[in-house]
Amino acid sequence: MVDLHEVAEPLLFGLIPPVTIVSASMAVLIGIMLWKKVPAMVTGMLDKQIGAIREQLEEARQLRAEAERLRAEYAARIAGAEKDAEAMLDHARVEAEAIVARAAKDTADVIGRREKMAADKIAAAEHAAVDELRARAVNAAAGAASQLIASRLSTEADHALVSRAIGSLAN
Repeated sequence: MVDLHEVAEPLLFGLIPPVTIVSASMAVLIGIMLWKKVPAMVTGMLDKQIGAIREQLEEARQLRAEAERLRAEYAARIAGAEKDAEAMLDHARVEAEAIVARAAKDTADVIGRREKMAADKIAAAEHAAVDELRARAVNAAAGAASQLIASRLSTEADHALVSRAIGSLAN
């Protein structure tokens, strides 16, 4: 049986162990990176990205401030529009009430004028009826008087009355 603790390590040229080779390779790689200023380039690139991110954050802050301002402006406009709508509605109610009151007054005036016209027509009709009745009464009285006079007076009596009337005029 083989003892595991006694395994031989490979060596480079029989002298240098692999750990030393890897360590030296890493040191050379780090040295080349420092000589070519790779950390400064990485730092510069990171700084550029940080600057770009800061610019984006500042632009986002500005956009947010603008959005807040617009939101406040539109909220004020909406509130103003609501107030305007309420004022318009109140004004419309007042105008409607005024129109209804004016219509009621005009209707009452028209009814009053119509009642007066009807009363005037009735009074005129009554007056015409009274005048017609008087005219008929006068005609009836005149007819009755003429019949009565004709039946009581003769031609001779008429001459005597006319002569007396003429005689009284002469004096």
